[in-house]
Amino acid sequence: MLETLPRRKIRDVVAERLKSYIVSEDLSPGDRLPTETELAAAFGVSRLSLREGTKALEFLGIVESRTGVGLTVGQIDLKRVTDHLGFHPALHSADPQQLIDSRVIVEIGVLPHVVRRMADDSTIHVALQAIVDRFSSARKLEGWIDLDIEFHRVLIESSGLLPLVAFSDLLQVFFRHFRDSVKKAEWKAGIESHQRIIDDLRDQNVERATAELRAHIESHQQRMGTKS
Repeated sequence: MLETLPRRKIRDVVAERLKSYIVSEDLSPGDRLPTETELAAAFGVSRLSLREGTKALEFLGIVESRTGVGLTVGQIDLKRVTDHLGFHPALHSADPQQLIDSRVIVEIGVLPHVVRRMADDSTIHVALQAIVDRFSSARKLEGWIDLDIEFHRVLIESSGLLPLVAFSDLLQVFFRHFRDSVKKAEWKAGIESHQRIIDDLRDQNVERATAELRAHIESHQQRMGTKS
């Protein structure tokens, strides 16, 4: 039996069409958009429906509304996007192996970029080393997890790849899933592993850093019995 397709809400249609307009017109942050009246007429909706459709886009920074100026293309707030993705139910129920594989893909992928930037900017190594040095003073699980998240976030940020920087905040989702794994880990070995990673990066040995980081992340499989 055929089922009736759910009707999309007008505000969602408006948001999609407005995004398509921005892309098709090759607009940049700061560029002015047509007036609300013009957009409503073009989309065949009321001004109220148009405003509802732009609310979500404003929240994400895709468009901005200023008195006396009207609607303009905004600068998307990637951190705000990430903060809300981190609370999405789909991520909380994500398969543990997929979380491990996702971390491997993202973090190993940034290593060549980190090595290149570290060669020109010694403060990257200094920042990572400072975090590793603080591990030895961690006495409680939550403190250790906070440092672990900070280390891997800074590692990703050091790549200079803005989109990945935003999604590095999803590390918190990973550590919520693998909290028991961190608890079971040998913390001294964890410190040594973090140290080897940054030493390899400092020495511009991407291959060795890759192998160490992969083993570091996939160690959760053995502790939690996750299948590879």
